[in-house]
Amino acid sequence: MRCPICHYKETKVIDSRLSNDGNSIRRRRECLKCEKRYTTYEYIEQVPLMVIKKDGRRQPFDRTKIISGLVKACEKRPVSIDKIEDITSEIERAIQRQFDREVQANVIGELIMEKLAVVDEVAYVRFASVYRQFRDVNQFMSELKHILDKEKVNLKQQGKGKRVVIGEEE
Repeated sequence: MRCPICHYKETKVIDSRLSNDGNSIRRRRECLKCEKRYTTYEYIEQVPLMVIKKDGRRQPFDRTKIISGLVKACEKRPVSIDKIEDITSEIERAIQRQFDREVQANVIGELIMEKLAVVDEVAYVRFASVYRQFRDVNQFMSELKHILDKEKVNLKQQGKGKRVVIGEEE
């Protein structure tokens, strides 16, 4: 490292410590020529994750957009803000594990729907109706049928008894 005072190319590290926030390393250095001491900080270089939209535009990943979509989908539902934060963090970690620099927007949307389907079916349908841009009642009903069919399979696997579904007895 070059000395900031005399610009000599060689310095020695006197002390290294983890910073208070734990996100950097603080190093005390001394110039081998002028013997002046100074402090440097070493940080992890974070390359921003870019989201590729349907139309090909790229924009930086923004977790607040996920939170906003989840809040709208979960409005007046028994889903806490803490749960929404947890879902958002899970999605963010999953994306960071799978993708280095770019991720398709549809991958994020599918992850959100996957998480919502487990947490709250009404919120899931709300989100899906906007995300998948349902154009008519048939698309909406198809999605509801898919949820009900999945629920039937889960109940049968759990060995539950009879259940009434929209006026029909199983």
